[in-house]
Amino acid sequence: MSYIVYDFAIIGAGAAGLHLAQAMLEDEWFEDKKILILERDDKATDDRTWSYWEKGVGKWDDLIAKRWDTGLFNTNRKSINLHLAPYHYKMLHSIDFYQYAKKRILNSKNQAWVKEEVKSVVPGTIVKIHGSKGIYQAKQVFDSRIDGDFKTARDKYFRVIQHFKGWVIETKDPVFDPDTFVMMDYRIKWKNNTSFTYILPTSPYSAMVEFTLFNLELIDDHEYDELLRKYINEILKIKDYTVVKTEYGIIPMSNYPFHRSNKEGITKIGTAGSWVKPSSGYAFKNIEKMAGKVVENLKHNRSPSKGLLTPRFRFYDTLYLDVFSNDNASGEFVFETMFTKNSIQQIFKFLDEETSFSEELKIMIGFDPRPFLNALLYNISGVRF
Repeated sequence: MSYIVYDFAIIGAGAAGLHLAQAMLEDEWFEDKKILILERDDKATDDRTWSYWEKGVGKWDDLIAKRWDTGLFNTNRKSINLHLAPYHYKMLHSIDFYQYAKKRILNSKNQAWVKEEVKSVVPGTIVKIHGSKGIYQAKQVFDSRIDGDFKTARDKYFRVIQHFKGWVIETKDPVFDPDTFVMMDYRIKWKNNTSFTYILPTSPYSAMVEFTLFNLELIDDHEYDELLRKYINEILKIKDYTVVKTEYGIIPMSNYPFHRSNKEGITKIGTAGSWVKPSSGYAFKNIEKMAGKVVENLKHNRSPSKGLLTPRFRFYDTLYLDVFSNDNASGEFVFETMFTKNSIQQIFKFLDEETSFSEELKIMIGFDPRPFLNALLYNISGVRF
């Protein structure tokens, strides 16, 4: 049992917990604060690949495995070349981020890493954290665990699942263009759902090929495999290849108010705190931005979650989720319209929530208005036409 009262405790050393810990390490305001990180896993495996866009030089450039300046968007009707400048699209292996962050934490004077599975957290002026090995205390806790109510509650919120399986494949012949990634390719789909393939080539002989769905139900593991094989054989025309790594993931895309689970002394972070962009599932850079805002809030004696969410963009996310939930087959056309009528720079800016209202209006009027008007009507009045 620990009798230390920490200033801050972070439950979970995933992207959110580690981003927050790093942001605290980099700010001298936290130098005299005692910070505890509780994580049940050793974080010693490369369990996921994060990819993200950003302009110019980035904070994690020394860790990234690959970056691209050009991309492709494909459907059965058209192929769109994406020239990203001044943005770059970057790929980061989770193990590199874990090792870097964990090393800094272990070498710091004021942060402690404890391997622990948290069982429960009791709110209060001093928060009590009950783990499998003992009880820990902190003035402020940041908790990355999703509350069970998200899965069990029956409510008006939309729940779309982004789920995917990817293979890193190696080929004998040089078949990939390592300078161009494929952002979305809709030429192979699962049933009539919003589903696409995503390719991150790292050399002419190697690439991550990932099949992704934005829909309401998971599929069997062998179905992902069949779709991946079909795409590799029929679209990439590759017959001879070796699967050297497999990656699988599920990301909830929802307008569920995760942040309402905040309690006295407890702030939810990551997916559990609505830090993941609901309409796209993009997380890594969004989480980095959220962690920075939390640090600024703490320094200015504000609520840690103050100003993290922008209501206007939250409403846009809700409309997109409504469309995906009620007409999932329309996803391909929605994305095709977006990429056809807008530059990739404007799309990135919009997804980063950096656009003005006039820019957002220009993007929105390019879509078929019927599904979005229906979604708008439902979210205002509860009625669909």
